[in-house]
Amino acid sequence: MPTPEEFKQFNRQLIAEFRANAGKVDDWDSLLLLTTIGAKSSVPHTTPLVYSTDGDRIFIIAATSGEPKHPAWYHNLLANPEVNIELDGESRRMRAVIAEGQEYERLFHLRADQIPETVAYQKMTTRRLPIVVLEQID
Repeated sequence: MPTPEEFKQFNRQLIAEFRANAGKVDDWDSLLLLTTIGAKSSVPHTTPLVYSTDGDRIFIIAATSGEPKHPAWYHNLLANPEVNIELDGESRRMRAVIAEGQEYERLFHLRADQIPETVAYQKMTTRRLPIVVLEQID
């Protein structure tokens, strides 16, 4: 397992490659950059994340490879649900909405079909992996 600093360095390199190539990164098919405002710091934070689609909707999952705690970006968007994403060379303002109930179950199964590791990540932790739907802000 990488150290926190190694993980941050990996993300910095991934973000730089993403931006230098208009969202195209070798070996990453469905990657976006999520920028949240820090819940405590009020400072913008950018995180590369794998996303899934449901028709024309985009959703992400706070899996953190099955770690016991939710990722910082998830706590940030709970405090400040207006986020920015970079995808396909474009920047978009979005609102983060947490999926619940039947919608959660449907999206979890859809994600598991698209990215089978999702099921393994859920089995690795006792927390329920949050699913976040990103809705366009007009």
